[in-house]
Amino acid sequence: MKNLYNVLKGPCLTEKASLLQEEEGQVVFNVHPKANKIEIKRAVELIFNVKVKDVRTANMHGKQKRVGKTIGFTSEWKKAYVTLSEGEINFVDEL
Repeated sequence: MKNLYNVLKGPCLTEKASLLQEEEGQVVFNVHPKANKIEIKRAVELIFNVKVKDVRTANMHGKQKRVGKTIGFTSEWKKAYVTLSEGEINFVDEL
């Protein structure tokens, strides 16, 4: 990944993500499938001007969906759990 703005696709806005943000100071992002932890950490630190403590990633598999007789799959994507350092503000509320 050359461009850091292509690494982050957007925030993952779910109930679990909001609970993690409130309780543990973690933010969840949808990221590019080929992005690694180092690129994700750099992108979050440079774009949002915060200090990142830890990054965990998870590959999410596409679910089977059916429309009429046709059966297909939703696209696969990658999710990153970013833990902010102590004293950092929750910046996703401003998005």
